[in-house]
Order: sequence, then structure tokens, then C-alpha cells
Amino acid sequence: MNSALSPELAALGARVRDFVRREVIPLEHDPRQNAHGPSAELCAELQMRGKAAGLWSLHAPVEFGGGGLDHVGQSVVLEAAGYSLLGPIALNVMPGEGDHQMLARIATPEQQRRWLQPLIDGSAKSTFMVTEPDNGAGADPNQMLTTAVPDGDDFLITGRKWLITGFRDAAFHIVMAQTLDAAGQKQGATMFVVDAGAPGLSEVRILDMLDDMFQGGHSEVALNRVRVSRDRILGEIGKGFRYAQVRLCPARLTHCMRWLGAAERCHDIAVEHARWRKAFGKPIGEHEGVSFMLADNLMDLHHCRLAVRHAAWLLDQGQEAREETSMAKVFCSERLCEVVDRSLQILGGIGSSNDTAIARIYRNIRAFRLYDGPSEVHRWAPGRAILQQRI
Repeated sequence: MNSALSPELAALGARVRDFVRREVIPLEHDPRQNAHGPSAELCAELQMRGKAAGLWSLHAPVEFGGGGLDHVGQSVVLEAAGYSLLGPIALNVMPGEGDHQMLARIATPEQQRRWLQPLIDGSAKSTFMVTEPDNGAGADPNQMLTTAVPDGDDFLITGRKWLITGFRDAAFHIVMAQTLDAAGQKQGATMFVVDAGAPGLSEVRILDMLDDMFQGGHSEVALNRVRVSRDRILGEIGKGFRYAQVRLCPARLTHCMRWLGAAERCHDIAVEHARWRKAFGKPIGEHEGVSFMLADNLMDLHHCRLAVRHAAWLLDQGQEAREETSMAKVFCSERLCEVVDRSLQILGGIGSSNDTAIARIYRNIRAFRLYDGPSEVHRWAPGRAILQQRI
């Protein structure tokens, strides 16, 4: 892999970083935010600014009005956008970016017109409903309890989902359900598109979470015989888990890209503080205890960036890269958490306040080790490959 960026891509990354500094960071203390994320009004303003800057949906296919960036290109842009937790919203690369990529790959042209195009132009948002309470699907999707039962030409979906990000503001939902035939035999998981407000679809509650960066927060949802027609099936019946990988492999990397930018922001704040703050007669950065932490930050940021770009390059070569994206997700989620933790430590007591961005990033990045598969599950994937002598 050639790790050198083209001048055009490097310039685009610098342009995004400048946009985030000028247009996004000043809104980080905007009151239109609460424990369940930025409001729809604030998100709309961010999106307006991203569009005006010509930085909207750079990840999306050109034929739908996007920028057509490959995965390596996305790694540069999303890292720059992630320098603020609000930056990815302004560029339409969070949340729902994984749905964009999946619909571009598996949806029919008519389905893309109905559901993908509104996501890319920003007129709609979606959710991806897989995880369940009650000992249902989570790290092990084979335990899925939500069912889709045939009823004439339609299906009736019944079950419960939770940790559904952005449910309240979504126009439609991609629901994974265990599909049964007329005899009640399992046919495998299938993806269905369900409109917001469909009869039988309801929010049970909104969960109080550690993070506060996703519009609409995270909900528990009930489906009670929700009727869906066959034209709302994505791909083929019974192949939902296979299609989920089309979404999840790239999505693991885009999480890494965004959090890399956020961790870099924390490191930059720590460096500035270490140069200014004095203790025992000199700037604290000149004490080895602090300078060593800064050096560890720099090494972790560097190696996370290499891991992400290598896995992105493999995807651009048409490889599945499941093990590589799993390894990148584990490595980045754990090392970048350490970068943020060290940065907070360097600032001392003020680091745990909201005077800088570090405290909020610290709260939000912890969940990175859990969503789109916890670290333990992703360690399992390369562990199996080792035993099978595939890596």
C-alpha cells in the first residue's frame, strides 16, 4: 500500500479541517443540544453550512449527488470532520452513513430512488434496527427474536429492538427480522424497510446513555404486527446477515476515522496546555511524566491512522477485509480511548470540566468499544482465522 496521499486529497482534508474549525467548533456550546444529542434545528444548520461549503455527502456515489470518494479518501475527510463531534453531521457522514453504503450496494434502482436519494440529499434520516433486549440479537445476531411472518402477499413483523439511534427523527427504519415461511420454519434473517409512523411501530422509551452526540438519542422500540409489502424487502429473503456485513465492515472503519479526528483534537489541546501550564519551575510538558504521555499519544494516533488506511485500501481493492476491519476497530477503539484519557490527565482537574472539548469526547468515545460489535467479538474473528491458518 502506498501511504502517500495525492495533493488533491491532502488539500481536501485540509479544507475540511479548516471548515470544522471556522464553522463547526463555534457551535459546540450551542444550547440546542441536550443529553439525547443535538436538536433537529441545530443539525439542519450544520447541514446548511456543509452544503454551502461544498463538502456535503463526499462519501456518497456520484450518481446520487455525492462526491464519490473511495474508502481511503473517506479516511482523510472523516478524520478531518471528526475533529469536532458535530463535524460529521455537517458533512452528512453521521449517523446513517453505513445505511448509505449498504443501500447503494444491495437496493434496487427503485428502492434507491425512494430511500437512498433522500438520505444523500439530506431530506431524510434512517435507522438500522438489529439489536434486541430480552436476550435477543446483540453481539450474536443468530439469537434474533423479532419475526416476520407471511400474511398473504405481505409480512407482519413482531418484536422489540433497542439502542436504535435516531429513531425519533428518522423517516424510515431498516429492520432485521427472522423470516418464517407459511409453516413456521425459519428462512433466515431478512431486511425490511418500515416507514416512520407505521401502524404497530412505537417507541417504548428513550434510553439515558453515556453519549450525547447522536441526533435523537437511542431508543427502545416495539413492533406489533407491523405490515410490510414485499417491495420493502432489501435484497433476498434470508440473506440479511450477509447484507449486514456490506454495511458493517465499512462502518467499522468510518467510526475509526471519525474518532481518530476527535482524539487528535484532544491531543492538540493537551499539547497546548503542556506548553503553557507551569509546575516546579517549568512548563509541565518538559517533565518526563507529561512528555512521555504526549509521545504515547502521537504513536497511538499514527498507528491508528495506518491501520485504518490499510483496511480502507483493502476495501478499495475489492477485498472483503473482515479480519482487517475487525482488527482496526478493536485497535483504534482501545488506543484512541487511551489518547483521550491521557489528554484529560495532562490537563488535570480542568480536563474533567466542559471548559475544553476533552470531557465530552471522553464521555462519548467510551461507547466506541461497544457499538458495531464489542472488542471481544472482533477479537474472536481474527482468533478463528489464526486457528484456521488463514492469517
